[in-house]
Amino acid sequence: MTLECHPLEPFLPPEASILFLGSFPPPRARWSMDFFYPNFINDFWRVMGLLHFGDPRYFELAGQKRFDRARIVPFCEEHALAFYDTARRVRRLKDNASDAFLEILEPTDVGMLLARIPACRHIVTTGGKASGELQALLSAATGTDIVMPPVGGSVEMQAWGREFAWWRMPSTSRAYPLPLAQKAECYRKLFPEIPYSPTGSGT
Repeated sequence: MTLECHPLEPFLPPEASILFLGSFPPPRARWSMDFFYPNFINDFWRVMGLLHFGDPRYFELAGQKRFDRARIVPFCEEHALAFYDTARRVRRLKDNASDAFLEILEPTDVGMLLARIPACRHIVTTGGKASGELQALLSAATGTDIVMPPVGGSVEMQAWGREFAWWRMPSTSRAYPLPLAQKAECYRKLFPEIPYSPTGSGT
């Protein structure tokens, strides 16, 4: 069993309006770049490419099985997207990227993240482990039993001195049994400026 501290600093553009929270990065051997959602078989950046550019491969480096960090970071800054995870320190029970084998030893101080991005009005959890951990953190912060939103849905919240919408999105892991286009349609709800498209492309 391996103890790990989070290897990345929070990515918090000053004007960020949406904070994405996953669970914890996969083992570094599975990274294709030094940024969030680095596993090349995770479809988060394909969802973003499909929604914003009509191309799921927009953020890939052609022929390299890597994501293009140099393109992703400016995109996130332009669209006011912030990133971190719900765990700062974990015990990895197996040497793989599965949330099922992560034991969270130290959760993230989400209130501290929000203090650094005052314009943020949306928190998005991107999978079951992250959603369960945020539910526990919100329940502790508010002193009430918080009801988790449905997958693809949201609930209005007030916590950490902030009003915001908590969105629970489907995991972009290939293990989550939903086609890419359908995942994209769920994530499209976060970007009302993108018109509806039955393929999820926004084109």
